[in-house]
Amino acid sequence: MPRRITSALILASTLGLNACNESPGTSESPAGTIIVSSTRTATASPDVEWALHGLNGAETRFSPLTDINNDNVERLGLDWYFDYPTHRGLEATPLVVDGVIYTTGAWSMVFAHDARSGELLWFYDPEVPREWAVHLCCDAVNRGVAYRDDKLFFGTLDGRLIALEASNGSVLWSKQTTDKSRPYSITGAPRIVGDKVVIGNGGSEFGVRGFVSAYSLADGEQMWRFYTVPGNPEEGFESPAMARAAKTWDGGEWWEIGGGGTVWDSMAYDPELNLLYIGVGNGAPWNQQIRSPDGGDNLFLSSIVALNPDDGSYVWHYQTTPGESWDYTATQHLILTELDIAGQQRKVIMQAPKNGFFYVLDRVTGELLSAEPYAAVTWASHVDMETGRPVEKPAARYKGAMSGLQLPGPIGGHNWHPMSYNPNTGLVYIPKQDVPWVFATEADFRYRKGYWNTGTDNRVASLPDDPAIRDAVLGAVKGSIVAWDPVAGAPRWEVEHAGPWNGGMLSTAGNLLFQGNAEGELVAYGAEDGERLWAFDAQTGIVAPPVTYRIDGEQYIAVVAGWGGALALVGGEALTAGPKPNRSRLLVFRMGGDKSLPKIAPERLVFDPPVLEGSPDQIEDGKRLYLTYCVFCHGDAAVGGGVIPDLRTLNTEGHQQWDGIVLGGLHWQNGMVGFADELSGEQSRNIQHYVIERAHRALAQTGQGAEQHDSDE
Repeated sequence: MPRRITSALILASTLGLNACNESPGTSESPAGTIIVSSTRTATASPDVEWALHGLNGAETRFSPLTDINNDNVERLGLDWYFDYPTHRGLEATPLVVDGVIYTTGAWSMVFAHDARSGELLWFYDPEVPREWAVHLCCDAVNRGVAYRDDKLFFGTLDGRLIALEASNGSVLWSKQTTDKSRPYSITGAPRIVGDKVVIGNGGSEFGVRGFVSAYSLADGEQMWRFYTVPGNPEEGFESPAMARAAKTWDGGEWWEIGGGGTVWDSMAYDPELNLLYIGVGNGAPWNQQIRSPDGGDNLFLSSIVALNPDDGSYVWHYQTTPGESWDYTATQHLILTELDIAGQQRKVIMQAPKNGFFYVLDRVTGELLSAEPYAAVTWASHVDMETGRPVEKPAARYKGAMSGLQLPGPIGGHNWHPMSYNPNTGLVYIPKQDVPWVFATEADFRYRKGYWNTGTDNRVASLPDDPAIRDAVLGAVKGSIVAWDPVAGAPRWEVEHAGPWNGGMLSTAGNLLFQGNAEGELVAYGAEDGERLWAFDAQTGIVAPPVTYRIDGEQYIAVVAGWGGALALVGGEALTAGPKPNRSRLLVFRMGGDKSLPKIAPERLVFDPPVLEGSPDQIEDGKRLYLTYCVFCHGDAAVGGGVIPDLRTLNTEGHQQWDGIVLGGLHWQNGMVGFADELSGEQSRNIQHYVIERAHRALAQTGQGAEQHDSDE
C-alpha cells in the first residue's frame, strides 16, 4: 500500500503549525483528504491577489506592487514558515485568493493556509502510488493548482485531474486523463480557459504519445483533445493536423514507443484572439536516428502551437528545433506582450526554450520576428530568419560518431523555471544555465517499457575520472540571471551564480527582481541593473518561483523552498559546489518580519564501504547498467544531488539487502521499485560492485567526507 499521512497532528509535528495559535481538530473525507478544521477564518479581502499561475493571463510574473521596493527591501524579514511533511523537490507557484494561500508539494499534495498567519486550514493527499515514481523523469514534483469560483484544479503524478472545494479541500470530481497502461505523469499546473480546464502530461522518455486535453470545470467531462504527434498511420488520424504532421516523420515505427511530444508545462491564453498557446516537448526516444531514421521535421515536437480553445483545433505552429534529437523541449515558459519591432507595434509571444535561442513570434500568425542565443550554443550557428530554421553544426546529430562537448545539453539553456517580463524595464529575466553534454547513439537500442529510452549512450555523457578532463568539463557548467532585451535581441546585464538549476523569477514595480538559488538563498536584486540588495538563508536550494500579494495594506513575498527536480537528481558532481540538501518549506516574508528558521547542525557523508570484490570487468558492466537504469535518480557517478540518498554512503545493512532493494523493491514506498523484470541477479551485483568502487574512490579522495544530505528515502 502507498504511504499515507493519517493524522493532521503528524503534519503539525513537522513544525508546520509554528505560526498558528490553536491546535486544529481533524476529520477525514473520501479519497485521502484530510480536513483540518479551524476556529479562524479569513475575513478581509486581499488588496492584491495572485490568482493565476503566471499572475496574469499573459504569464508575465510582473507585479504592480511597490510597497516593498529597492529603497526599503533591506527591512524585509521572515513572517512565517511551514515545513512540508516530505523531502522531495518543490516547484509550485503558490496562488493567493481571498486571504488563503494554496500550494502543492511533493507527491501532488495540496495545502491551504491563512495567507496572513500561516495557519494550516486544510491538507489533501491524493495518495499517488509511490511505485509510480519509476515513471517520473524529474522528481515527485508538482507546479501548482488553478483556481476558479471557489474551486481548485490540479494534476497528479499518476495522471489524474482533480477538482477540490477551495474552502475545505473536499473532492468535487476526479478524472484519469491518461492511459494507465503507459508511463504518463503530470507535474505541470493546469490552465483555465473559459468553462474549461486544460492539462497536458509528461513521460516522453518512458514511451508515450503527447497530447493536451480540456475538461469541463463543472463535472470533468472531456471536451476535446489535441495530439501533438501522429499515431500509427494505419489506424488513421484524429485531425487534419495529425495527417499533416505524419508527413514529416520519415521511416521507423515511432508509434510503438509513442513518439513523445508531451505538453508537460507551459501554456498561455490570449482572450482577445481566443488562442491557447502550448509548448511541446522532445521526441521519444531523443535520438531521431532511432525514432525517425529517414529524417523529417517530426511535427509537432519542440514547437509552440496555437490552438482554438473552443474545440482544440490547430491554428498555427512554429518549430524551434526541427527533427529534435537532443531533448530540446519547447515546453518552457511562454510570455505574451506587445513590443515595438522595427517601428511597428506587434502582439508577440516570447520563449527561451532549451535549445539556447530566445524567440519572439507574432502571436497572431506565428511569424518569427527574432531568434538570438541567450545561452552558450554550439549545436547551431544561428537561426536563419528567411526559413526560420536553425543552421546546425555538422557534428551535432552524432551520426556515426560522438557529438563532442555540446551546449546546451538536455538540461537546457533554460529549463522549466519561469521567467519574468518587466514592462517598466523592458527586460525578460531568464534563469540561464550552461550544462554541456556529449551525445552518441546507444548501440543495440531496445525499447524498455516504463523505463528511460533516450537512444543515447550515457557512458559518453558521464563525467570522466581523469581529473584534468573532469575539471575542464565542470568549468563549463554555469548558471546566471540574464536580463534579456527582447527588442534588441541581446542581454543588457547578467548576474553569475555558483552553478546551474536556480529558481524561477518574480519582478515588481518596486524595481525589484526576486529569485531563489541552488546555494540556498532567496535574493532580491535591482530590476534595472541586477544589484544584489537583500538575501535570506533558506537552508535549502530553491527552484520554485516567488510570488507577491498584499492583504490589509501589507505586501508579502512567498516562495516554496525545497531542492529537487531533474538536475538535482542526475547532476552529481556538477552540483557539489552549490546546492544544499532538501528541506521542504513554504516561506513568507513582510517588512519588519522577525521570525527565524531553526538552527541546523551540519552532518557529514560517511563512506564506510564493504571490501571491493568486483573485477574490473564487473565494475565496468555495473557502470554501464547504472548509467542505463540508476543515474536519472541517483546521480552521475553515484554522487547524490541532495534529494535522494547518496548510494556511496550505503551502510552494511543496506548492502546486505541490495538484491531485495534493487530486484525486489524493498523500498517501493519511497519510489524505489524492483527491477527484476529488467535485471538479473548477476547484473544487480555488478551495479553493486560499481557503487562500492565509487564509495572507495570517494573515501580515498575526501578522507573526512563532505556535508551530509537529508532525505526521506
